[in-house]
Parts: sequence; structure tokens; C-alpha cells
Amino acid sequence: MTINSSSISQEIMKPNIKRKRSGSLNIKKAIKKPGALRKSLGIKKGKTIPASKLKKAAKSKGKLGQRARFAMTLKKLRKKRRS
Repeated sequence: MTINSSSISQEIMKPNIKRKRSGSLNIKKAIKKPGALRKSLGIKKGKTIPASKLKKAAKSKGKLGQRARFAMTLKKLRKKRRS
């Protein structure tokens, strides 16, 4: 098999289709255990998590902190536009 410079340049210039990325995020797949943060904080179902508890939990280590930080990120995405 012979390799010349034109075949190498053609291989380099080919677009890689697998690298293509869609612009949308799938949040449903990101939430593995819905309600786990609420349960670990001891808040009843249907009640909102107070911001002070959420900030305190975000500083902790492990899964609790990770879930709290993710909840804070989702809270930012939820903001509605005003007309």
C-alpha cells in the first residue's frame, strides 16, 4: 500500500460526522433520581425547598452537594420571560 500526500490531505479534510453536536439539552436524562434531594433534606413532598437550605446543601460534599448545585443550575434555567 502506498501513501501519498494527496490521500493524506483528503483524509484530514473529511468532516467527522460523529463530532456533530445538537444544540438542545436533554434535562430529563440528567435527573436520575427525582426527589432524592428533597428526601435527603427532609422536606415533605409538594413543599418548596428554601433557598437558604439549598445554598447550605450546595456547600456540602458528595451526592447531596452535587444534587443541590444541579438544582441551583436548573433554577436559573427556569426563569420566565416577562412580556
